[in-house]
Amino acid sequence: MNFDLSDDHALLQRTVRDFAEQEVAPVAAELDRTKAFPYDLVHKLGQLNLMGIPFPEEYGGAGADTLAYAIAVEELTRVDSSVAITLCAHTSLGTQPIYLFGTEEQKQRWLPDLCAGRKLGAFGLTEPEAGSDAGNTKTRARLEGGEWVIDGAKQFITNAGTDISGLVSITAVTGGDGNGAREISNLVVEHGTPGYEQGEPYRKMGWHASDTRPLTFTEARVPEANLLGPRGAGFKQFLHILDIGRIGVAAMGVGLAQGALDQALAYAKERRAFGKPISRFQSIQAKLADLSTGIEAARLLTYKAARLKDAGANFTLTAAQAKLKTGRLAVRATEEAVQIHGGYGYIEEYPVCRFYRDAKILTIGEGTDEVQQMVIARALGA
Repeated sequence: MNFDLSDDHALLQRTVRDFAEQEVAPVAAELDRTKAFPYDLVHKLGQLNLMGIPFPEEYGGAGADTLAYAIAVEELTRVDSSVAITLCAHTSLGTQPIYLFGTEEQKQRWLPDLCAGRKLGAFGLTEPEAGSDAGNTKTRARLEGGEWVIDGAKQFITNAGTDISGLVSITAVTGGDGNGAREISNLVVEHGTPGYEQGEPYRKMGWHASDTRPLTFTEARVPEANLLGPRGAGFKQFLHILDIGRIGVAAMGVGLAQGALDQALAYAKERRAFGKPISRFQSIQAKLADLSTGIEAARLLTYKAARLKDAGANFTLTAAQAKLKTGRLAVRATEEAVQIHGGYGYIEEYPVCRFYRDAKILTIGEGTDEVQQMVIARALGA
């Protein structure tokens, strides 16, 4: 078993790391402070062919694999989570449904702009009464004159309200058998569709430079051809999309924890107390050692989930394990990084303050820790 990255993966890692350090790091704090969406950075990511990493070249993608995608997400998150989640949600949640379940005509129509980063994709699953209980969808769509007429609301949706937002794939109830069983399907709603409105962005704890807001649909009409895959296959489809998304979020957890460790180690070497750098105190060394060990284990688990997907094997269990492990690790790593910084860790001028605020959502988004535990237990046969 070879744990080393291939030459191609190592090159991608260096490329994204350089981009993150040279392009993202200098502006990350200001973007966070002003809550400004990183349009320029998304454009540059598109130019580097990073907005469509795991999609075939024939649709404008990079033709790479899931491991390459996870590596890119990890490297971006080492520096800034807002930029990382913009790419992550766009790729795993916004673009994947069209690639996996779309017709050839749908792929040719939408994927080139999405893969190039000219347009952003979003995924509308969560609702006021359908979060962890994702199957409790209230949004409804009915066929009328060759169009789907959509009524409902979504919340906590990423990438749907920017100037370059292109479309959102949403779940909606499209029918039922009259005995309580509901038919859930996935539909593509393009930006600018009459009756489709994006609410004001949320005031969030973290991820300040990413776009997150509620969506409403009031008699919003889309062509019948905007159905993704077979009618009634929506529930199965979005479970698969969530599995894929958990690999990306797990990579974010690894990257954020690594970024926190990087900052903490650098600070501990410079900060002096009692006549020596605090990195020479055993209590600080223990924190750094534990974080380093946990990060390495979490990275391997995340890469395993990506490799399983790339091999065509079942990755549901491993993706859930990776997401559970890395979210908790990111919270602990950023907390310890703030602690090592002392009072300075509570000051916004230091990246660990932003990292700490950004970490908590990783135990909630893409399925809470409690949901991951349910998924893991079921996969184990419990």
